[in-house]
Amino acid sequence: MSQAPIRVVIAKPGLDGHDRGAKVVARALRDAGMEVVYTGLRQTPQQIAAAVVQEDAQVLGLSILSGAHNQIFPEVMRLLKEQGADDVLVFAGGIIPDGDLPALKAIGIREIFQPGTNTDDVVAFIRRAVEGR
Repeated sequence: MSQAPIRVVIAKPGLDGHDRGAKVVARALRDAGMEVVYTGLRQTPQQIAAAVVQEDAQVLGLSILSGAHNQIFPEVMRLLKEQGADDVLVFAGGIIPDGDLPALKAIGIREIFQPGTNTDDVVAFIRRAVEGR
């Protein structure tokens, strides 16, 4: 019996208007056999958490370039917990300074991929993390 595909929501929070990286990652995950929902640009934390719950996603990928990750990501994590979706695997990517990584991981973001990451590494990370549950 084949296993159901991994369900992933890719979201672009905040006022950031650049989504090439998010689209590249979404495409790579689809090509790897995952079901991917891309929420589009300028999503609020509330919209993102609602999409994760509505889509019954196992994974949430957040892409940000605006520098607002320290404000937006904790709110997304709080809302996921509030809505009973705190078991969702959350990863992030974009322009995030090295100094901010420990605090983001401390709130539950499992991995942060910076510019230049090979999409195969993102696919492998998700598969390992989901299969390891």
